[in-house]
Amino acid sequence: MPEPVALITGASSGIGTELARVFARHGHRLVLAARRADRLEALAGEIARSGSPRPLVIGVDLSRTDGGDRIEAALADAGVEPQFVVNNAGFGLAGEAASQSRSRQLEMIDLNVRALTDLSLRFADALERHRGGLMNVASVAAFLPGPNHAVYYATKAYVLSFTEALHEEWRGRGVRVCALCPGPVPTEFQAVAGTGNEVLETPMTTFADRVAQEGYAGLMAGRRLVVPGFLNKALVYGSGLLPHAVLLPAVAKRHGPGPR
Repeated sequence: MPEPVALITGASSGIGTELARVFARHGHRLVLAARRADRLEALAGEIARSGSPRPLVIGVDLSRTDGGDRIEAALADAGVEPQFVVNNAGFGLAGEAASQSRSRQLEMIDLNVRALTDLSLRFADALERHRGGLMNVASVAAFLPGPNHAVYYATKAYVLSFTEALHEEWRGRGVRVCALCPGPVPTEFQAVAGTGNEVLETPMTTFADRVAQEGYAGLMAGRRLVVPGFLNKALVYGSGLLPHAVLLPAVAKRHGPGPR
């Protein structure tokens, strides 16, 4: 049987980097996948210097339709297969949807939705063989309407719905499935999305290392949903009590019109 590994996408920065560190500290051999292979190599060196096995690095653009094929081929060449899959790769864009680049928003759907779905299902048999698990990184945005982040919020709503469904479907297969839903986290996300750091000026902000630790613990405990931070939990569960007629203008005001 191929050696079991933990495959983590989007590991070149932010939550993905912290998830890699947490998995390594708990003794998992890692496979790190992202576009910026140089950053992955630096992280792999750091993990190796800590005494853990050096992770396998795969430089790949998962917004391309052949991304999953390239990862599967690299794993086969290395004689490994996933025991855990962590789909963390993703990005957002701020601003009115009709004013944003349509091609860039479709690229967001390819990465946040299509690639995540592909990698979730592609290795299902391996996850079952190794009694492992799947973690998909969504967001508290998954629970809200998203004016001025319309496509991003919609992709995260998909991730949450899809992951919760797999949690139930795979319960009898011995595979843990968890949706990790952080609130605001200081990472490169803000620069890429064009939101500015003012969105982090809130008591709901949680740091990436804490998000990763809580996510890992929740996955291993077999939890369906992990929402780090008390105020984020309050938002998630409280939002279900408010009509969208109230939430829509509140979210729109929070984010502003964004770039045009």
